Amino acid sequence: MTVRDIVLIPDPVLRVECTPVAAVDDDVRALMDDMLETMYDAPGIGLAAIQIGVTRRIVVIDVSKEDDDKNPIFLINPEIVWTSEETSVYEEGCLSIPEFYDEVERPAACKVKYLDRDGKPQEMDCDGLLATCVQHEIDHLNGVLFIDYLSKLKRDRVIKKFAKAAKRGERPEFKRRRAEPDPAEAEPAGADQPAAK
Repeated sequence: MTVRDIVLIPDPVLRVECTPVAAVDDDVRALMDDMLETMYDAPGIGLAAIQIGVTRRIVVIDVSKEDDDKNPIFLINPEIVWTSEETSVYEEGCLSIPEFYDEVERPAACKVKYLDRDGKPQEMDCDGLLATCVQHEIDHLNGVLFIDYLSKLKRDRVIKKFAKAAKRGERPEFKRRRAEPDPAEAEPAGADQPAAK
């Protein structure tokens, strides 16, 4: 397994719509292993292949708590087939937008169908942090970032900050944030990154 470089905004590759995986083979599994290693190293709780510059519809997620055993989920060609009318708000972060967090409202629950690590069709009901993370990562596969849910003013400020840093040849570093429990669920808030206020 290899830790890969994570693509940061304003790189235009993050706006590319990813292509489906035709067959789940050893190369795809090796890519998912690299993605998982990269996500854990960052550290984060979700990573889409596009975030390492690979334009394929692949996501890895692990929302297990820091003290629990790792419980990775591999989603190939994921598709959300249902969302709840009820919404929830989580403070989200993104490995492609390090050190920026903001609250995003999304459906509180969803159902996703996908191919697993062995290429077998699966469906999964998601709620809480997992639902938020799944929606966030599938957005990545469609060229959508969590900042797209914010006001134009906030979004433009964030993009401008990262564009200036890129011009100066700077690359923001990831810093571990201690997760603060959500009073309703006692789970950390966020999407790609664990977050706290």
